Amino acid sequence: MSVHVLETAAVTALVEDATAAPSMHNAQPWRFRFLRGETTFDLYSDLERAMPRADPTTRGLHLGCAAALFNLRVAVANAGWAAHTELLPDPTEPRLLARVRLTAPALTGNGDENGHGVEEDLVPLYPTIRRRHTSRRPFTDEPIPEAIKDALSAAALLEGVRLLFPDAWHVHTLLDLVHDAEGRDAMDAAASEELRRWTRVGAEATQAANDGVPEYAFGPRDFYGGAPVRDFAGRDTGSVRETTVFEKAPQLAVLGTVSDGPRDWLMAGQAMERVLLQATLDGLATSLTSQALEWPELRWAVRDPQSAMGFVQMVLRLGYGPAGPGTPRRPVDEVLDIA
Repeated sequence: MSVHVLETAAVTALVEDATAAPSMHNAQPWRFRFLRGETTFDLYSDLERAMPRADPTTRGLHLGCAAALFNLRVAVANAGWAAHTELLPDPTEPRLLARVRLTAPALTGNGDENGHGVEEDLVPLYPTIRRRHTSRRPFTDEPIPEAIKDALSAAALLEGVRLLFPDAWHVHTLLDLVHDAEGRDAMDAAASEELRRWTRVGAEATQAANDGVPEYAFGPRDFYGGAPVRDFAGRDTGSVRETTVFEKAPQLAVLGTVSDGPRDWLMAGQAMERVLLQATLDGLATSLTSQALEWPELRWAVRDPQSAMGFVQMVLRLGYGPAGPGTPRRPVDEVLDIA
């Protein structure tokens, strides 16, 4: 079979898997271009979906695009293709974030002439692409076994990124910083307006949505306040939500890199998605906590000064509890061009 044989339906299915990735406020800030003659996927950032107030450097946008890139790698491996992934392949085009070239349908597992084989370690993660959803509901207080934590840290390390599980003191500090950020957001008109842009409230808006966070995914309010998840409902949306009690001691993990440039963000986004998929495979529910990282003066305080992690890229909440609902996705024909 020639490497150039890849039908449109197969290309579409691979990108559909890729776009199941999480992104900031579910903005889905990615575009894919498939070059049929080169059997190559190019991943571009969609700056029209950037968030100038919460993400002025587009760091968060890069994380989301990289999560979609990782899903594409998983889907490609599951389809039996050997592939080569290159980050930031063209210095003159900063919107071009990554290139994935399918090098051979590795039916024998031997890979291509350059030694690029199927990433077989990714194949077991494939079923979790559709099962992974952000859960903004309470988790139980059951501790995550150390063996699972070690496996998640190892998963991040495979992408060149560190995942640390902070101690109780650091978790308390992280939660304080999150609550500080939420207070700042509430007092910042631009931040509040940007958040409203990406929320979908009411039956009509929810049913028509193909992006953003719909009302049914907001989750309940915390009876005591200070839930370890972002409250997309804000102060007053007119919606009626249940009130409940969240876990007493959220189990958080900090994902970080040594440096803090676009390549680091792309590595971190792939590691983030790898950890989320592995956690889903291990039976954990997950959510992302980025509020404190959106304020530069708070982001620096998020890191553990005793660790070698230079820059925190994401805070993950993990635990045992209900899976979150699926959120809407843009039609593939809106994010994919085939040339």
